[in-house]
Amino acid sequence: MKRRSFLKGTLATGAAAVAVNAGLLTPSTVLAEWNAKAFAAKTTDDALSSVYGSAATADSGDVQLKAPAIAENGAVTPVTVDASGIDGVESISILASKNPMPMVCEYTFSAGAVGYVSTRIKMGQTMNVIAIVKAGGKLLKAEQEVKVTIGGCGG
Repeated sequence: MKRRSFLKGTLATGAAAVAVNAGLLTPSTVLAEWNAKAFAAKTTDDALSSVYGSAATADSGDVQLKAPAIAENGAVTPVTVDASGIDGVESISILASKNPMPMVCEYTFSAGAVGYVSTRIKMGQTMNVIAIVKAGGKLLKAEQEVKVTIGGCGG
């Protein structure tokens, strides 16, 4: 380790410790809110109800879900959701229907943000990947089957 890197790390850690002790840096201002019920849900409907209050969704051609037809490794399956053509996107959620806990991620957007998300998800077997976009109080959905050749959850 280089001396300069060590000193920078030590200074940053010390500054963070001082801020925490002074009450300037509290967990409620640093950590995002965690919807434990949604991420612990065992079904896609339960997860959607926990996040949005309803599981009623409508298929939409405006929600573009891009995922590979065949994922060589389920541990790192690339998924992109593009809802940039929809005005007023409030959030985007990605679910993997047969995962033990289907809610993979949920992104909340502020006003004026472009509804676009690109990430990698973990899938244990062949299943449907579901993208849910909340815009204008409506839940819009796109769904695609992804075949997994090597399971990402130990399979």
